[in-house]
Amino acid sequence: MNICVLFFGAARHAKMLEISKSLAKGLESQGGHTVQIINGDTETEKKLSMFHYIAVGAPSTGFFGGKIADNVTGFLQNGGMVSGKRCFAFTIKSGLRNLKTLQTLMKTMEREGMYLKVSNIIGSTEEAERIGAKLHVEQ
Repeated sequence: MNICVLFFGAARHAKMLEISKSLAKGLESQGGHTVQIINGDTETEKKLSMFHYIAVGAPSTGFFGGKIADNVTGFLQNGGMVSGKRCFAFTIKSGLRNLKTLQTLMKTMEREGMYLKVSNIIGSTEEAERIGAKLHVEQ
């Protein structure tokens, strides 16, 4: 199964890149999956149509939380056929109101027609790997 780990905000939060890599490692440990990591800030021309499952991660743009970068919406709108895709939303623990940031990300994904299976606020690379290993990505 083709799986994508799409993340944003690595320039401001180095932790986001590390957590995305650990999540991908956990997904690969399930066996039989091909996982591709995409940096949504730099790889803006990538299409998501070929993936069966998409994990999207974005940190808060400010300390007080609740907002995500505008390029998340733009990437999902221009990322090919994402409507009906099963997906996982995640954000990292940073600042205040992490849950509000996660809710904003989930609303953005649902607006594009993505089918959210689960969401999480991830605090460490170890936690990300455990979550990736336990995610139910099969239909």
